[in-house]
Amino acid sequence: LAPHAGTCYQQAKQVLHAAVPDRLQGRERETRILQQFLQEHILGRRPGSLYVSGAPGTGKTACLSRVLLDCKDKLAGSKTVVLNCMALGSPHSVFPALAQHLGLPVATGRECVRSLEKHLTAQGPMVLLVLDELDQLESKGQDVLYTLFEWPQLPSSRLVLVGLANALDLTDRSLARLRAHQAGSPQLLHFPPYTKEQLTCILQERLGQVGGDPVVDSAALQFCARKVSAVSGDARKALDVCRRAVEVVELEVRGQTLLKPLPGGES
Repeated sequence: LAPHAGTCYQQAKQVLHAAVPDRLQGRERETRILQQFLQEHILGRRPGSLYVSGAPGTGKTACLSRVLLDCKDKLAGSKTVVLNCMALGSPHSVFPALAQHLGLPVATGRECVRSLEKHLTAQGPMVLLVLDELDQLESKGQDVLYTLFEWPQLPSSRLVLVGLANALDLTDRSLARLRAHQAGSPQLLHFPPYTKEQLTCILQERLGQVGGDPVVDSAALQFCARKVSAVSGDARKALDVCRRAVEVVELEVRGQTLLKPLPGGES
């Protein structure tokens, strides 16, 4: 790391935050599949479901958020609801939460599910339901997950469901019954861990936004990418490690500036 003026450290720390960038490095294939899925199902008015899996930090949520932003105008005619299942009190809370987003009267239990089914099979625009941290909805008998994944199969359904989770085998393990009707099986999209090369590109692209000389040496970036790819391939971890390194150097430089000897040999 190079000793620089204070502002470049601030900039470096900002660009190393795990915000959604304009373009996701190393996720071109996944971006294309997500765009194609939305095009086919939302614009083509074909109900269906997609199950997105991948370890934390492999870009699932960032990639989908980017695609939703890029397709905002195209999706304007439909209703999009994004729920993070981690924020729900229990698996069954997903139903009242969805009803609230769709502007339906408050109900609970079976009554809420029935009212949602009626709404989602009535005339109207397509509804895109994105469920992040989907594994939080696992319950006894998996009734919550089955109900949600069976909705796109209902006659005249207008629901398109996208679920994101860490587990690769959630659909095999918890939704085996859906595979019995081939049409009911969700389409699968897996995000593999980032490779060393992809992580290096991500870090270089982020830090390339900071003006002046490079804040972090290229060899240091590659070292960080190699270590993180060997353990997890988690881009958030790589960004985090670099951000901490910048903070350490920033503190050191600040310390040196404060301890400079005064002119005239005064201590």
